[in-house]
Amino acid sequence: MDGHGATDGYKDIVLFLATAGVVVPLFRRWKISPILGFILAGVALGPFGLARLGDLAPWVSYFTVDNPEDIAQLAELGVVFLLFMIGLELSWERLRLMRKLVFGLGAAQVAVTLGVLTGLAMLLGMDVAPAAAIGAALALSSTAIVMPVLIEQRRHHSTTGRATFAILLFQDLAVAPILITLAVLGARGGEELSPRLLLTFAPAMLGMIGLVAFGRLLLRPLLRSVARAKSEELFMAACLLVVIGAGLVSALTGLSMALGAFVAGLLLAETEFRHEVEVTIEPFKGLLLGLFFLSVGIGLNLSLLAARPLEVLGLAAGLLLAKGAVIFALARLTRLPPLAAAEVALPLAAGGEFAFVIINQAAGLGVVSLQTGQFVMVAATLTMALVPVLAWLGQRLARREPPPALDEAPGGGEGAPAVLIVGYGRVGQLVGDMLSRHGAAWVSAERDPRLVEQARRSGRPCFFGDASRAEFLNRCGLGDVSALVVTMDDPEGAETVVSVARRLRPDLVIVARARDARHAKRLYEMGATDAVPETVEASLQLSETVLVEIGVPMGLVIASIHERRDEYRQDLNRPDAVGGRRRSRANDKG
Repeated sequence: MDGHGATDGYKDIVLFLATAGVVVPLFRRWKISPILGFILAGVALGPFGLARLGDLAPWVSYFTVDNPEDIAQLAELGVVFLLFMIGLELSWERLRLMRKLVFGLGAAQVAVTLGVLTGLAMLLGMDVAPAAAIGAALALSSTAIVMPVLIEQRRHHSTTGRATFAILLFQDLAVAPILITLAVLGARGGEELSPRLLLTFAPAMLGMIGLVAFGRLLLRPLLRSVARAKSEELFMAACLLVVIGAGLVSALTGLSMALGAFVAGLLLAETEFRHEVEVTIEPFKGLLLGLFFLSVGIGLNLSLLAARPLEVLGLAAGLLLAKGAVIFALARLTRLPPLAAAEVALPLAAGGEFAFVIINQAAGLGVVSLQTGQFVMVAATLTMALVPVLAWLGQRLARREPPPALDEAPGGGEGAPAVLIVGYGRVGQLVGDMLSRHGAAWVSAERDPRLVEQARRSGRPCFFGDASRAEFLNRCGLGDVSALVVTMDDPEGAETVVSVARRLRPDLVIVARARDARHAKRLYEMGATDAVPETVEASLQLSETVLVEIGVPMGLVIASIHERRDEYRQDLNRPDAVGGRRRSRANDKG
């Protein structure tokens, strides 16, 4: 009996893991967001799904969730990790370059949409507080669904893609203030704001100030100390400590855990550990966010759709029309052509994942009734399911117009570096210096935290992390750079980086440092565009120096050095697919 009771506690976890193993591959194969799969799976596994068949078929209980409250409590960490990642992805430089779109178009979208939806809710007979809570929830769109769809369509770097990203970015920034406002509204059961009421939030403000001060002073030294231990497990533990610890501090002061995690992400966004933390946290975020949407589905009463179809479908259609019209009008004010404005408005007209967070918090605080919250969440879910279709329709419309132009930097508002340098020791530093002298933008990645610290103190763009991982290379901008320079003194590590980078970017120019001719041959086999053997180059440099010193004309010496270098390259037996291009490049240099 004890053994059976012990295993009962794991049934819900096993059901979730089995769902993740089935839903994610299946929905990605169908090119549908796995988020919708988790929501539908939650509906099936919850009390409004298969559990209703328990009286007719007792065996169904083996495929239903027994403790949805426990699942919901753990699922809250999904939102915590999501907001932490959003904070990490923000940076003051990104906000500065995109300030016109983010704080112009994005802020106007949230403000106007919130006002319109709140007004419509009040016209339906709701009080100001619940109407504002619902308006705020539905004013936000789904970053988790819209951005992957745009990336899949390769529209995220287009002008309309940048406008869409700017709106989503401001919406993410608006989540924290909305949650704080909800806490104020619910603190005294909807009592009007007063100085006395605001004083009750003094501990929360002090806690937030303390969290920011602690982060400024101790976060970077903490991660630097852990990084020097060269243990992936310790670094992972430190990252989890930062996320959960910041969330708990925020919760203890009366605010949400998600807000504390968001602040921690913002504090880490400007550090050299940003990309490594992103790669480390991403699996936890993905798994816990799936659990969050599963718990949303468990609490989602789709029977409302059968009981009140006209009202639910009417709310969903009204949301798409009202929100889409607002975004379309604002996009036109930014001088986007009509069809391009429609491309921005269509996918953003749907609801988003933060609608569930805001509605649940509002219901928990008594600002919105539970029945009304359920009604709104069902309608929002229906609109989220339409995002891929709406994005496809917007793309088809945009093809009929010439591409518009906005006054923003390419690549989502950030100046993308031209070169990525992996390894920032003496060789990497010299490469970076030469690139800077010729005005080429670059960024570097290094595994030694001491070298990273030295580079950051000198104002050099260097990030700590393991470049042998595809996720880290992508975070460092491998998809946007024109060339990759591998200067690592670890032969096997260099080969791994070259192989991974070539798999990710078949068109990328990859120049790698090689220990000797044999190592250079292996790098060519891995996909390097050029490999520079240290022993060969040292010999050629020595030969050049001595020939000039004994009186041989400089021009003849340089020509002979280039000729000998070409002979070495030909002797390395590079693959035909790339050999012709190498020889052509070498002859051009000569």
